[in-house]
Amino acid sequence: MTLTVHHLNASQSERILWLCEELGLPYDLKLYQRTPILAPPEYKKLHPAGTAPIIQDGDLTLAESAACIEYISHRHAAGRLFVPPSAPAQAYADFLYWFHWSNGTFQPTLTRALLADRAGVAPGHPALAMTEERMRSSLGELETRLGEKDYLAGDELTAADIMTVWSLTTMRLYYPLNLGGYPNILAYLERIGKREAYRRAMAKGDPGMELGLGAEPPRRK
Repeated sequence: MTLTVHHLNASQSERILWLCEELGLPYDLKLYQRTPILAPPEYKKLHPAGTAPIIQDGDLTLAESAACIEYISHRHAAGRLFVPPSAPAQAYADFLYWFHWSNGTFQPTLTRALLADRAGVAPGHPALAMTEERMRSSLGELETRLGEKDYLAGDELTAADIMTVWSLTTMRLYYPLNLGGYPNILAYLERIGKREAYRRAMAKGDPGMELGLGAEPPRRK
């Protein structure tokens, strides 16, 4: 039975390609282009959510990044890239925290900042000030963590990293966050960029797209 990954260009579904490449899993890749910003109608018909990522495994169709990553790892790779509950309590808790941190804390903050920018919210507005403070806090926490460990859950790459990197890289096509002043985050992105599985995934899913691995945000073509 072949796993199918439906990838919308420059979207969170790149996480699933990267996961499959890290795990060495075979998959059928279906590519979709935005029209011009949102997913095309044929993508939205795949699942009620209508958002990327979407995977299919036989008769099963699943959305949501964390759900797709957990499903693939446990159903097809014996839980690889996940820290199990049997690990020491702190190691397991660190993994759980950072696995959920991206979509629970960081990505929502980036999305709020993006919407405020698109809506022309004036500097000094209380909602914008709160978002900016949350951004500084989130980046500061991440910078501290990556000064302690090479990867978010420890010394080895896990699914927590696969969840987080999109928000630091491709998301910056939409919200041009500059990462200057965060050397530990930049060193982390350099490590990610050297991973062959990451390079393969990005080349397959978004060939020719500039990878947002440096301080300056990537440029849209």
